[in-house]
Amino acid sequence: MKDSKKAADIHYEAIVNFDRIQTALYPERKQCVEDRRFYSIAGGQWEGDLHDQFENKPKFEINKVHLAVIKIFNEYRNNRVSVDFMSKDGSPDDELADICDGLFRADERDSGAEEAYDNAFEEAVGGGFGAYRLTTEYEDDEDDEDDRQRIRMEPIFDADSSVFFDLDAKRQDKSDAKYAYVVYSMTPEDFEKEYPDKNSAPISKSIEEGEYDWYSPDLTYIMEYYRIEEKKETIYIYKNIMGDEERYPESEFEDTDLERTLEAVGSKEIRQKKVTRKKVHKYIMSGSEILEDAGYLAGKYIPIIPVYGKRWFVDSIERCMGHVRLVKDSQRLKNMLTSKLAEISSLSTTEKPIFTPEQVAGHEQRWAEDNIENYPYQLLNPVTDASGQEQPVGPIGYTKPPSIPPALAALMQLADIDMKELLGGSGEADKMLSHVSGKAHAMIQKRIDGQAFIYMSNFSKAKKRGGEVWLSMAKDVYVEKGRAMKTIDPMGKKSQVELRKAGFVDGAVTDINDLTKASFDVAVDIGPSSSSQRDATVQTLQGMLAVTTDPETKQVLEAMIMLNMEGDGISEIRDYFRKKLVNMGALKPTEEEAKEMAEAAKNKEPSPEEQAYIAMAKEATAEAAKAEVEKVKIQTASDLDKAKTMETYADIELNKKKQGTDLMQQNQTQQAQQAQVQVQQQDNQAKQLLEQRRIQMQQEQNPNIGQILAFE
Repeated sequence: MKDSKKAADIHYEAIVNFDRIQTALYPERKQCVEDRRFYSIAGGQWEGDLHDQFENKPKFEINKVHLAVIKIFNEYRNNRVSVDFMSKDGSPDDELADICDGLFRADERDSGAEEAYDNAFEEAVGGGFGAYRLTTEYEDDEDDEDDRQRIRMEPIFDADSSVFFDLDAKRQDKSDAKYAYVVYSMTPEDFEKEYPDKNSAPISKSIEEGEYDWYSPDLTYIMEYYRIEEKKETIYIYKNIMGDEERYPESEFEDTDLERTLEAVGSKEIRQKKVTRKKVHKYIMSGSEILEDAGYLAGKYIPIIPVYGKRWFVDSIERCMGHVRLVKDSQRLKNMLTSKLAEISSLSTTEKPIFTPEQVAGHEQRWAEDNIENYPYQLLNPVTDASGQEQPVGPIGYTKPPSIPPALAALMQLADIDMKELLGGSGEADKMLSHVSGKAHAMIQKRIDGQAFIYMSNFSKAKKRGGEVWLSMAKDVYVEKGRAMKTIDPMGKKSQVELRKAGFVDGAVTDINDLTKASFDVAVDIGPSSSSQRDATVQTLQGMLAVTTDPETKQVLEAMIMLNMEGDGISEIRDYFRKKLVNMGALKPTEEEAKEMAEAAKNKEPSPEEQAYIAMAKEATAEAAKAEVEKVKIQTASDLDKAKTMETYADIELNKKKQGTDLMQQNQTQQAQQAQVQVQQQDNQAKQLLEQRRIQMQQEQNPNIGQILAFE
């Protein structure tokens, strides 16, 4: 009962907030839908009040807006925005950041992320707002024991009428949002299969347009509700017997022997820290109840990425638009004038004679067929006067062809000028003429790119947010020890990485490639989009090649030119020249390339020149060793001479002792006693001197004496 009441409260709160948000954004989002229909749907440019005014008249569409939107979209496709993970301390050689780059590109390719990006970008350029999502799915759905997941990028269609964030979120990437909604449709039959015991009361979706849609399927709308929940948690910080700090969250102490284990190994608690954890809770709900509690998602961010065309806040309301809205009136005027001109032109431009019925009675068919049969003459009935005399009377008048109002031509000219200015049309400037220099071509391309730059810049912000959300999810999903995963380098080459493999860092055993420790800044490549960037690079390199005289530099430039060439079937050639540049040291090798180079160097047999150098090096090493041995031998001989000298000194002292003893025996008792004392003193001195010499010899003894004797 308690859980059902909590679910009811969550549903009520979500529906109330959703209605409030949809009401506040209704005018803006409704225009976004109209803008997208205006340029993409046949008949969409006549929707609204204009349709009623031209109810029974021709309604032509000369859709120039569509071409302008597609042009910007093609500029984006020619130079897609890429994500790059960078270490927070600016380290250029962060291997884990490169691994994240490769995994992100692999997830993009495997999930068909281009569809999600393209849809979001086109909706943003056309209407002003688009979106895509990040989600997780099992790597192998058919294996019950395989719990490994991968991150996927998925499109969200009609985002302007289905994606909403809380009104307090002011950031463009919605990183400050506390909750979000995604409305999507299901057929009643699918709803019944998916939720057989649930009420199918639909979500109220008011932002839609369909005047020219003669048929629409029967759909019911349900909603995904993403809600950030904050949970305060205590982190216990222990110091182990080695003096290192270890951190354990409060949740790890529940129903475990962790505390007892820490006490057993001598770890002591030194302090505690209060932290706030963020988790994203997802619900699926209809208009009357929660259909499914999807639980907590991977990562700590709402995985819905908004994309804006142009965006600003006015009167505390978020407003956005794309490339269509400002030109809609000029396009409508163009269509109206064209339709009016077509209507006028459809009327006859030939003067037609006017007769009385009596004049053509009996000859109507002949006059009607004149344009087809081209008769040489026509017949008329005579007209008689009051006296019965025939009178030669011709037509009583002629019809006049319609004239084109002068204002219509002037308005058509103004409409064309306005559309070119609003759409950013470059007129003849974007035509690449053969006699124009490469520098002029670059200036023309820069002008074309400037039309799309604001949309590319805003999409780059969305891709940056997508990278941040992906990294947060990857830290929760890619955690299996020893898991092998595919990565893709910037050139599109596939490789493999092993997560959390055992290794040594600073002499300590640790997990290498551990994404749970990944903490990176996310950057994106932002710049003018050009379909000829590689061609421009080739032209620049060719210019440098013409002024270079150094042979080695020429080799590098020629290889770079081949590396940047475009064409069918030259991918293997580009791989060859990349390998050549890596071997020359001009390009930094990838991890796989570095391993291949090390293996090749290990297995490579030395050339004759290298063998000669090796032999000379060995000979020089032997000569140096022999010289060192001779030096040690000389030092050892010197030490032996010192030892013999010390032995001689000892013999002299012993002879003195013997002489003193003989003298003592020959002299008188008193003299003998004195001599004995003197001899005793000398004996002690001799012993001390002998001991000192022995100690000195030990200290001076060469430690390499054993090696020298072995060598001899």
